[in-house]
Amino acid sequence: MFERFTEKAINIISMAQKEAAESETFKIYPEHILLGILETKANICSRLLIYGGMNPDKFREQVYERYKNISHNFKHTNIAFSEASQQIIRSAFEIAKENKNSYIMPEHILYSIVVADEPSVMDDFKNYNVDVEKLKQTLIKLIEKNNKKGDNHPEILRRKDKNEYQTIQSIFKQGESKDVFDRAVAKLTASHYEILGTEQIVQSILEDGNSDISKILKESGIDLENYCNKLQEVSSRQAEFGEKQIIFTPNAFKTMLLAFETAKELGSATVKPEHIILGVLKAKSGIAYNIFKELKIEDDDLAHKIIKPIEKQMPETLTILRFAKREAQSMNRNIVGSEFILLGIIDEAVGIGAKVLSQLGITIKDARIEVEKVLGYGNSYTFGEVVFSDRAKKILEIAWEKAQKHKNTKIASENLLWAITQTPDSVAMQVLSNLGVDVLEINQGILTELDKLKNTED
Repeated sequence: MFERFTEKAINIISMAQKEAAESETFKIYPEHILLGILETKANICSRLLIYGGMNPDKFREQVYERYKNISHNFKHTNIAFSEASQQIIRSAFEIAKENKNSYIMPEHILYSIVVADEPSVMDDFKNYNVDVEKLKQTLIKLIEKNNKKGDNHPEILRRKDKNEYQTIQSIFKQGESKDVFDRAVAKLTASHYEILGTEQIVQSILEDGNSDISKILKESGIDLENYCNKLQEVSSRQAEFGEKQIIFTPNAFKTMLLAFETAKELGSATVKPEHIILGVLKAKSGIAYNIFKELKIEDDDLAHKIIKPIEKQMPETLTILRFAKREAQSMNRNIVGSEFILLGIIDEAVGIGAKVLSQLGITIKDARIEVEKVLGYGNSYTFGEVVFSDRAKKILEIAWEKAQKHKNTKIASENLLWAITQTPDSVAMQVLSNLGVDVLEINQGILTELDKLKNTED
C-alpha cells in the first residue's frame, strides 16, 4: 500500500502512529492522523490547518486527554487503525483514483478526514473556528492541480511505476541484500507479524557474522546476542506501524528508501547491508534505531565507521558528488543541482566522463563560468547540510539504472554523464549547450571510450 504514498504522506501516517503510541492509546483514531498532518510541517495541509486557527500543541493535549481512559488490548501486537481511520485511508485512495492521481498525497488524506464528517473531528474544527467549507474547497483545488501535473508532480518525480523505476521490493531482492531480505521475510511467521519491520531487517544483517558490516556493528557494541536481547524487551511495535495489506511498516519503507538513496550517493549500483544500516541511522525512527540508542550507539560514529572503508575504495561517483558539493559551496549554495554534478565529473578528471568532456574541449574553468552565468552567485549559503535537488536525484536514479542494465556493481562517471544527457531541460545541459556541445557528441564520445576500454581488457 505505502508504495503509492508520497514521502510526505508516509511521514504523516508514521507521525500519527507515534502520537497514538505516546498517548498510550495503541490505536490510531482520525485525530491522530490530523495530529500527524499538523506535526509534519513541511506540507501545505499543515499550513492550511494552522492558518485556519488550529494550534498543534493545544490540540495534542486535547487528543491525549480525550483518549487517556480508553483501554485496548494491543500492547503486544501492532498498533492498528480504528475503523474510522481505516475508512479515511480507503477514502484517500478513492479520492486519488477518482482524480486520476497516481499517488496519495497529504491533501488526499486531509480531504478524506474533512468529508468523513466524524463528529469529534468536526467539533475540533468548530472549536478552533476552522472554516470547513473553505478548507474543503481549497483541498479540491489542490487535488485538481495535482491531476493537471500528473506524474510530474515534484513530490513524485523519483517515485515512478515499476516499468520505469524498480519497486522497493525488487531492489532489495537482488545482490548482497537478497539474503538479508529473504531471512527477514522468513522471520514474519516466527514473530507472528504480517509485515516487515526494521527490527527484522537489522537482525538478519547481524546473523551473517562474517560480513564486513556485522564486524563493524560488533566493534561498535551491536552484536546478534545483545540486539536480540533488547528486541525481546520490546513489548510492542510502538516504533513501527502495522497494517495487513503492506509488506513494510512505514519506518521500514522509509529506511529502505534512504538506503536506496545512500547507495546511489556512495556510488554503488546495488543496495548492500551497510547501506541499510546507514538508512536506519538516517531515518532515526523504528524499533531497530531505538535498540541502537539503548545500546548507546552514536549515529555519527557508526556512520563514519561504515563509510570509511567505502571511501578507501575511491568509487568514482562518491568522489564526483563530493566535488559537486564543494563546487556548490564555492558558489555560496546549499543545493547540488545537475550543473554541480557536471562540474564534479570534470573535477574528478580520470573517469570516462571527464575524458569525454575534455576531448570535447570543455575545461573546468569554462564550465564554472557558464554555471555562474546561468545561476548567478548564491547569497543564501548557510553552514547546514548540502543537499541534492530533485533534478540531481533524478540523474542519480537514471545513472543507477544504466549501471544496473550493464550489470555493473558501481555507478561510473560515464553513467552520470549519460544521465545528464537524458535531462534536456536541466541546467547542466544548458551549460553544455552554451559551451557548444550536444547530446550526440557526448554519447558518441562515451561509446568510443568504452570500446577503447573493452579492447584494452581483451
